[in-house]
Amino acid sequence: MTQSPTFRNLLAGPDIVVAPGCYDALTARLTEQAGFKAVYMTGAGVSAAHGFPDFGLLTQTEMVTAGTVIAGSVSVPVIADSDTGYGNELNVTRTVREYERSGVAAIHIEDQISPKRCGHLDGKDVTSAEEFVSKIRAAVAARRDPSFVIIARTDARATRDPDEAIARANAALAAGADMAFVEAPQTLEEMADIPRRVAGPCLLNLVPGGRTPIVSAAEAQAMGFKTVILPGVLLREIIPLLDETLRTLRETGLPNAVPPDQGVMDAFRRFGADEWNALRRIYERADA
Repeated sequence: MTQSPTFRNLLAGPDIVVAPGCYDALTARLTEQAGFKAVYMTGAGVSAAHGFPDFGLLTQTEMVTAGTVIAGSVSVPVIADSDTGYGNELNVTRTVREYERSGVAAIHIEDQISPKRCGHLDGKDVTSAEEFVSKIRAAVAARRDPSFVIIARTDARATRDPDEAIARANAALAAGADMAFVEAPQTLEEMADIPRRVAGPCLLNLVPGGRTPIVSAAEAQAMGFKTVILPGVLLREIIPLLDETLRTLRETGLPNAVPPDQGVMDAFRRFGADEWNALRRIYERADA
């Protein structure tokens, strides 16, 4: 079941929507259980989970499959990275329809030239503004569910200037996009300028170690942003943790000790074991 209406209701509410980045069902479930009202399917994280850097190497099929798994594992809206739309306007049309079927609530489409790169890396370029707007127009027209949210992302700040990025965001909104995503503002002043000059809801991407200054959700809301995504917040934490766990195992030959209240079944309960056991008992009785 789509969560697009739920996401639209959140956007219409008074509070900013904070969506931590997840890349599989495990991280999505933990994010929901932590109390967040939305999750963000990060392209960088999904790429890493497939063994690749965030260089636009994954296909539409791989990304939509990840979106289907993540959306099916949580009951909160999923915002999904859909890169450049994976081609021209015809490809964008199919991308929108595939993501709609996956159950995600929203996608963002960007104006980078393929193969794209992480928005906080050098070595990228953008298409013409006309081509970008044409893709957004195609995405809007492709929707079968009018509540499905189309987010227009522009990387023009990195390759042009802030004014060009603002102009592209406004042009995309005029073409029917529901939200604007101006990637990688480089100062607090640039960041605050986006909601003031963009004629519609704005999304802020916070990447520790990236080009954008890190602010709190409350500070982002005070600037006027409606949504903040944090793509690497879990991935960046889990890599050194796993490195340390594996180092300990290699050096000692023993796994880390587990507290008494964190047995195998306790972990499985985080992922629906009690529900599945209840079903097992129902069908065991029926078979008997």
